[in-house]
Amino acid sequence: MPWKEASVISLRKEFVELARNGSNISRLCESFGISRQAGYKWIRRYINGGEIALADESRRPVNSPGKVDKRIEEVVLEIRGQHPAWGGRKIKRRMQNLGFREAPAASTITSILRRHGLIEPSQSHKHSAFQRFEREFPNDLWQMDFKGHVACPEGRCHPLTILDDCTRYAVAVKACLNERRETVQSCLEDTFRRYGLPNQIITDNGPPWGNQAINPYTQLTVWLMRLGIVISHSAPVHPQTLGKDERFHRTFKAEILGESLPWRNQEVQKRFDQWRFSYNHYRPHEALNMEVPASRYQTSKRAFPESLPAIEYGSTDIVRKVQQKGIVHFQGREFRIPHAFIGYHIALRQSSQGDGSFELYFVRQLITVINLTDHHSHKSVNYVPEHL
Repeated sequence: MPWKEASVISLRKEFVELARNGSNISRLCESFGISRQAGYKWIRRYINGGEIALADESRRPVNSPGKVDKRIEEVVLEIRGQHPAWGGRKIKRRMQNLGFREAPAASTITSILRRHGLIEPSQSHKHSAFQRFEREFPNDLWQMDFKGHVACPEGRCHPLTILDDCTRYAVAVKACLNERRETVQSCLEDTFRRYGLPNQIITDNGPPWGNQAINPYTQLTVWLMRLGIVISHSAPVHPQTLGKDERFHRTFKAEILGESLPWRNQEVQKRFDQWRFSYNHYRPHEALNMEVPASRYQTSKRAFPESLPAIEYGSTDIVRKVQQKGIVHFQGREFRIPHAFIGYHIALRQSSQGDGSFELYFVRQLITVINLTDHHSHKSVNYVPEHL
């Protein structure tokens, strides 16, 4: 059974969770590099025995009858030691998930942490509730961004994070050596092969995603659009548009990233993978009623094509090829669009407004609107407001 090197238990649990959430079993087995027989075996073992049944060797139970009070406090401190950013509610839920049917109240756990000097009183005000907005289904929207850069023994690491908006499932936490297009595309290809394609991705403004205020489309975003993924950018100078990923970054920094990394490049990705698994499968999330993200997430039904699909438009579309310098010729006039589309075919569709304007599409995404009644429109293209 060729499970890839990492935490074998982690991979088995991720496989089972994705399978039970409705992902295609055959495709899932292929992406994890195991046979269907092995896949169904681990699903059965998990259903009958829970996470402990995924181990190759037996484990002792977490709870210890006869020393309940002392053991509970030890478990609280042990979980806190593994997850320094967790508070009473998350630790309580984790204990319940581990089999403690009578886990102490969250307030009791908080008292234990405070008694051991693990909570500063000044931190309490940071945990107030706020109104949340989220997509209804998994893979409807992914939030993607770099978490700046952090020093490590061999230079700098640029962590790339991708979060599912609906389930808060971290589909990727990649240790990148740079923020170039080729690096990001390689990371995305690996992620798409395992989890499939999302309907939409929202990114920050800047390379390699593009900048909504200046040039919102790059070679990377064009590649994503060719895969049928709608691309959006956060509103300029409004990082809260990527609020869930920003909040994810806070947890990421508190629990593993810090101000620098002590590991060499070869070790960093392994550490990131271990932390990502813990975040998805063990860390209760308040936005999910204290469920873990893995309990809600399932892989996309849109599989990643190893070859880019052909660009096709409707029979009523007016199709034009984008020439050098981003020029599109239409009805005897020239219109300029971003250089990223040079050499590609775009489609023009008459606007329903009936004002002489045409909507310009690339694959399934609306790029801009051109107005034939405006004789200066070739000088200033009106990009479609795309932030959420």
